[in-house]
Amino acid sequence: MDSVSPKHPLYAVSVAQLRQSGVPRKQALTLMSSHETIPLTDQWIECFWCPQCQRKEWYHVRKLEQSYQVSLAPRDLWQRATGTINPDGNPSVGEFTRRQARQTNGRKFYQ
Repeated sequence: MDSVSPKHPLYAVSVAQLRQSGVPRKQALTLMSSHETIPLTDQWIECFWCPQCQRKEWYHVRKLEQSYQVSLAPRDLWQRATGTINPDGNPSVGEFTRRQARQTNGRKFYQ
């Protein structure tokens, strides 16, 4: 698989998210009491191209001591990534505006 995007770093906004990342409970409580967000330097989401299936997919990548753990990125992870756009779009934008924004070269784009 080949990377087709930059790495989008993740951050934690709750003790539970830090605990899921492997931070001990006491340390997670201390960190969250002094900071609103904590960057997770060993985790990010990244898009990869698979030449066999001819598709690109977003993956959650975790750097371990001597290897990487890679899994498909769950939808809620997008909310905790830096530099990404919500895959569902902006909820305050209406469907008409969304369709108009998809126009290319004056031609309409129909789904």
